[in-house]
Amino acid sequence: MRNTLFAAAITALLLTGCSSGAPASSQAPASSEPESNVLRVGMECNYAPFNWTTTSTNEFTQPITSVDYADGYDVVIATRIAEELGREVQIVKTDWDNLIPALKHGTLDLVIAGMTDTPERRESVDFTDPYYSSEEVIIVRKDSELVNITDIQDLAGYAVRGQMNTIYDEIIDQINGVVHAEPKEDYPSMVFSLQQGEVDAITAELPVAIGVVNANSDLTYVTFADGHGFDADTTVSVALAKGNEDLVTEINAIPAGISYDERQSIMGAAVDRQPSSEE
Repeated sequence: MRNTLFAAAITALLLTGCSSGAPASSQAPASSEPESNVLRVGMECNYAPFNWTTTSTNEFTQPITSVDYADGYDVVIATRIAEELGREVQIVKTDWDNLIPALKHGTLDLVIAGMTDTPERRESVDFTDPYYSSEEVIIVRKDSELVNITDIQDLAGYAVRGQMNTIYDEIIDQINGVVHAEPKEDYPSMVFSLQQGEVDAITAELPVAIGVVNANSDLTYVTFADGHGFDADTTVSVALAKGNEDLVTEINAIPAGISYDERQSIMGAAVDRQPSSEE
């Protein structure tokens, strides 16, 4: 993201802790012919506070394997949707790049993984209305001169990194003269590369940034006023296979029944539950 000892710390932070090819890396096997009452929901379980993997259980967790559990904002929303549909949720831990292919192959019913509805993705899958909206920020080292910048253009000449195949990598090119670092496949790798000094900043959604900073005292995040930040869609939606218009309508009604204040409360609680490397 590593020498062995530090890798363990990072793994405890964000892996235990949601912007190709055949589906893979799912820890819970997903049959293409599930029980009719099971709702198979894919997520990375590696993108706190939206979703992460833990060995501890609480009222919000859902099992991934016999020893691992999924927790986070997405897990709460997935559970709420499954309950409202009268089905049993099954969280399927899946690499980011395999989430959409898994929907298309029929090994997932839904993706609830901090995924933004984009025209490119809509060519392959359908999306519901957004179930959460945030803002785009950057994370920097606390001792960096970048902590006081007020405009993304102040990042000119600095190395900035995003996550592979997400809008959080694409938006980096909005910075004139930026050194666009090669993206990483997962968010823990991005955090590690920042801490190691490989890059000067990484892009993040605000809830993710808050969770990362709470778990790493050497990091902080920078927000930007309107007109000085990134031009990015920071909403996240549920993805599902094309041709399920009735299910889209059913799901749309469920997050719509969750008030803004309750959504913020669910996210705040997820941030608070997110494991810290300093505990």
